[in-house]
Amino acid sequence: MNLMTIHDLHEKLIAKELSAVELTKAVIARRDAADGEIHAYLSTSDERALAQAAKVDEKIAAGESISDMAGIPGAIKDNICIKGETCTAASRMLEHWVAPYHATVIEKLAAEDFVSLGKTNLDEFAMGSSTENSYFGPSRNPWDTERVPGGSSGGSAAAVAAGEAVWSLGSDTGGSIRQPASFCGLVGLKPTYGLVSRYGLLAFASSLDQIGPIVRDVTDAAIVLNAIAGHDPRDSTSIPMEKKDYKKALTTDVKGLRIGVPEEFFGPGIKEETKAAIEAALRFYGKEGAEIVPVSIPRVKSGVSVYYIIAPAEASSNLARYDGVGFGFRMPGKDIVDMYIQTRSAGFGPEVKRRIMLGNYVLSAGYYDAYYLKALKVRKLLKDDFDRAFSQCDVIAAPSASGEAFRFGAFSDPLSLYMEDICTVPVNLIGAPSISIPVGFHDGMPLGMQLIGKALGEETILRAAYAFEQGHPEYTKTAPKGDM
Repeated sequence: MNLMTIHDLHEKLIAKELSAVELTKAVIARRDAADGEIHAYLSTSDERALAQAAKVDEKIAAGESISDMAGIPGAIKDNICIKGETCTAASRMLEHWVAPYHATVIEKLAAEDFVSLGKTNLDEFAMGSSTENSYFGPSRNPWDTERVPGGSSGGSAAAVAAGEAVWSLGSDTGGSIRQPASFCGLVGLKPTYGLVSRYGLLAFASSLDQIGPIVRDVTDAAIVLNAIAGHDPRDSTSIPMEKKDYKKALTTDVKGLRIGVPEEFFGPGIKEETKAAIEAALRFYGKEGAEIVPVSIPRVKSGVSVYYIIAPAEASSNLARYDGVGFGFRMPGKDIVDMYIQTRSAGFGPEVKRRIMLGNYVLSAGYYDAYYLKALKVRKLLKDDFDRAFSQCDVIAAPSASGEAFRFGAFSDPLSLYMEDICTVPVNLIGAPSISIPVGFHDGMPLGMQLIGKALGEETILRAAYAFEQGHPEYTKTAPKGDM
């Protein structure tokens, strides 16, 4: 039951084969049994979850219709605000901070009668690719607990993969939904920048952050996107547009679909087994009538460099608010300046401090033009490269990560780990949508492929992803460590 999809469980609820309370209790029991090892959650909200589930059962008993997500237990990344619950961003700085308001996505989900089991682990302030940077300790990959689940939304992915939640929300600043989904054998969708409100998301890099789902299959991705997408006047970057039903895009017909394959995404550093899995996927698409088109995106190779200038610059500005004065952690000092120093020194972990220092450096007098301004210019050139590629194709296929999930401590220096983001950060820099889907296995671990679309091209990438998934059920129906 705990490894079923949203849409399968919805059918059972409306057929009264299962109650929402029974379902919620079953997933809570699974979480309680597994999370001592997996550590996907930072906090739980069982009483609230069971109350939410009971309301859904009352609606069903009264003959009322329910939404696709009603009564289905999920988990929320702990950088998204839920009123009355702690929102720590996996940092000592916010260890005891209780959110005073709902994020917009939580308001939208509440309108769907969602059930929230709690808040999931992440790299501190979403800065990392493994959850090893969490103040509360790392999450573990349910496929192999000696390996990372990815990051920064590692707890969200681990919870779904382990059956501790049916669905989850993550946030993606440079790959933090897609890479964990790839490592945990799941589907992860990073929507177009501005399609989902960022109001109530604790900011890392405001021009890059986007909230999205981590789920078991493509249909569930469309269901969650239906619930959370939409204009929000409280987010100045939110896109005004009519509401869509993304489930309508789910068809296996890919005849005439042009799939671009940029050689720059398959260069040094991408493992041969990853390339082979994606090549096999492309052959499948070709047999189904899609057109495989070679394209070039030359400045992809500059993506990581540009990202690690722009993202830390924005982070250093966003994290300036955590000074021990207004809210959060505070260390005493001999005066206010010393208090600032002591608070930020003790409240932030090593990776967050590193990125704040990088950001302050590239924004400082004498270096702004040489680094930050130049990075903005290259970002625009990268967008131009993608636009030219999309003039020849509808979707771009690329790896979600270089290979399977790596082992804890595999990277001895930050730069090596930063390079693991080479396939995902370009998409955030251009604001495009991208979905990661399971595409194969290596060494008993899942591999992922991302399908990148034009801005607001979610329907196209969902269509392409769904077609592949329906032709390869062995990749989405397999559970870590067998049937849990």
